[in-house]
Amino acid sequence: MRTVTKDNITDVFMSYMSGDTNPRMREVMGSLVKHLHDFARETNLTHEEWRTGIAFLEGCAAIESEDRHEFVLASDVLGLSSLVDMLHSSEDATSSSVLGPFHVSGAPALAFGGDMKRHFGGPVLLAEGTIKDTDGNPIAGAELDIWQTAPNGLYASQDEEQDTFSFHGLMTVGEDGKYAFTTVKPVEYTVPSDGPVGDILRACGRHPWRPSHLHFIVKAPGYRSLVTEVFPKDDPYLDHDTVFGVRGDLVMEYIEREASEFPDGLELSGQVSDPFLSVKFDIILAPE
Repeated sequence: MRTVTKDNITDVFMSYMSGDTNPRMREVMGSLVKHLHDFARETNLTHEEWRTGIAFLEGCAAIESEDRHEFVLASDVLGLSSLVDMLHSSEDATSSSVLGPFHVSGAPALAFGGDMKRHFGGPVLLAEGTIKDTDGNPIAGAELDIWQTAPNGLYASQDEEQDTFSFHGLMTVGEDGKYAFTTVKPVEYTVPSDGPVGDILRACGRHPWRPSHLHFIVKAPGYRSLVTEVFPKDDPYLDHDTVFGVRGDLVMEYIEREASEFPDGLELSGQVSDPFLSVKFDIILAPE
């Protein structure tokens, strides 16, 4: 079309799409462009503001790497990652939450009762629970991928002082669906703020902090895979998570217990001499 105007450009864009375009592609791209055009018209977007937006995208691309996923981080702090999670979470199962940019695939096997704390300082945390279906039955053979920050607030992929799979473990539960492992109490931390996403946070008057949490990916044949994280109820950033990952059913409580109460049958049994923290959190998977 020769006469493209600010009022008809969205319709012109749609007319340029081939008639054999995948219907879902047409729906998603058409909606995306409509909202982009409406946004520009509504805000009367200036050339300078448009160039700033382009520079933000270029800045993300410039620092994107195998260990630094700035576009994922941008999606997280804008709330898009969490919104997509919530749109596709099952109401009868444990809520999903953001994957984040720091998961490392291929974690080593972690036996029931295994320890991820190793030589790191900080209080021992014993995490236990059962993987269940929506009727409350244990799911035998479910796979639990676990990861978290070290006590310094850094993930292994961020910290050259840590092993590749530090604070990562892959556990397969038994017939009773139960899991148990020891680790160190996670700490709250900041998302990377030295790049374009940090510039956005500062421009909006926002902080980069996340509440402390444990990450889980849970898989079992016949069930929907779950990506989630759980948070202690007393964390100072629980009500202001910069990536919007907190859900009501993902909040749990650490209970301090005496060393004499540490259970048998775990890797650290008989080795815990100080008070430790205990948390129980069951995970419910929805059927496929």
